[in-house]
Amino acid sequence: MKITLLGTGSAAGVPVWGCDCPACVAAGLDKRRRRRVTCATVEGSRGRLLIDGGVPDLAERLAPRDISALLVTHFHIDHVLGLFALRWSKASPIPAFAPPDLEGCADLFKHPGPFEFRRPPAFERFEIAGLGVTPVPLTHSKPTFGYCIDDGRARLAYLTDTKGLPADTAKFVAGFKPDLLVLDCSYPPREAPPRNHNDLPLAAECIAQVRPQRTLLVHISHELEAWLMEHPAMPPNSGLASDGETIDL
Repeated sequence: MKITLLGTGSAAGVPVWGCDCPACVAAGLDKRRRRRVTCATVEGSRGRLLIDGGVPDLAERLAPRDISALLVTHFHIDHVLGLFALRWSKASPIPAFAPPDLEGCADLFKHPGPFEFRRPPAFERFEIAGLGVTPVPLTHSKPTFGYCIDDGRARLAYLTDTKGLPADTAKFVAGFKPDLLVLDCSYPPREAPPRNHNDLPLAAECIAQVRPQRTLLVHISHELEAWLMEHPAMPPNSGLASDGETIDL
C-alpha cells in the first residue's frame, strides 16, 4: 500500500495571498514549501483511491482510469472543489463514499457526473481496489469521516478534518494499530480552544490516544508553520507532511 499526499495545507494554502508572515515569505521563495489543500491517493493491489478532491487540477494529475473509488471526508469546498470540473467526464461510473450529509454540496449531488455517491455506515469495513476501508466519525462543523485503510499487512489511518477524536473513534483507531497516522493539525498552541481543527497540543493528545508507529500532520496553516520556525517542537515520531510526498507502507 502506498499513499501520496497531493496537498497538505489548510483551506487557505501556503503562501496565503497577501500575507508576509515568515512562512508565506519562505513559501514564496521556495516552491518546495508551498502547500495546496489537503487530499491524497492510496494505492492498493488492484487500484487507487482518491481521498478528497480539493485541488483544482485533478484532471491534469489523474486520468479516470487512475481512480478506482473516491473517499470524501466531508463536503467543505476545500475538499471537493476539484471534483466539479470532473463532472463532465465521459468516464465509467466511479463509486464515491461519503459521510451521511444530505446537504453536502448541493450542486455536486445534483450533477455528480461519473461519481456514484454512497453513504457507508461508520465502523463497518468494506473492500475496494484490494484495500479494506473503515469509515470513522470525526469532530467537525459538518458530518465528517476519517478512514482506516488496510491491505492485510499495512495499516493507514487518515483523520482530517477534526477537533480531537470522538471516544469511540479513538478507541477503534487505537485497536486498528496504524503504521501511519495522517492527522489534522491546523494551528499552533493557542490560549482559546480551537473550533474545528486540531492545534498542536490537541494533535499530540490524538497521537497519544491512537499510538501509531508514525504520524504525519496535514491541513497545515501558515500560522502553524510560522510558529514552528521559532519553536521546533513536535510530538514524538511525528513530522509535517509535504505536498507530493509518497510513503510506501
